[in-house]
Amino acid sequence: MIDTKDRQLLEHIQLGLPVCTRPYLEIGRLCDMPEAEVIERLTRLKQQGLIKRMGVIVKHRQLGYRANAMIVWNVPDNLIKQLGGHISRFPFVTLCYQRPRQPEWPYNLYCMIHGKDKATVLKQLEQLVDACGLSAFDREILFSRRCFKQRGAIYKNTAPTDVGATLVAQQPEAAHLLGD
Repeated sequence: MIDTKDRQLLEHIQLGLPVCTRPYLEIGRLCDMPEAEVIERLTRLKQQGLIKRMGVIVKHRQLGYRANAMIVWNVPDNLIKQLGGHISRFPFVTLCYQRPRQPEWPYNLYCMIHGKDKATVLKQLEQLVDACGLSAFDREILFSRRCFKQRGAIYKNTAPTDVGATLVAQQPEAAHLLGD
């Protein structure tokens, strides 16, 4: 169960942490709580599963990474965890996750590779296929044509007047991150 302070804290972090040397201290100032309490509450919310994970969102295009490919694989379900674990260890793989297959879309393992140019990304993909033994599996390579807004989950209160109301993440269909 979360309280009013937890709710306030979630509202302040959902659009990102302040870019400063002590972001939790700054959030504490906004929420009128000490830095240690901010950290304790975030830790507890993560342990309770109300916060899945916290991470950095890198604006890759601003850093010169213009060739961005989502590679989708159709692999046996019993190999997802093993292959996902191998794939996610490569430094050029920025995301690796599982999604359920759809009747019109048979792919269940996704990974993202960001590179400065298309040739680099394709070379890294070749390295990945060879090292992980992925050549036998069907795949598609989907290069980005445009950049969408990058952000984490946005939480909304489903019943603003009820302190015990559930927070709902505004995210696309459930995906399971691999290699965390």
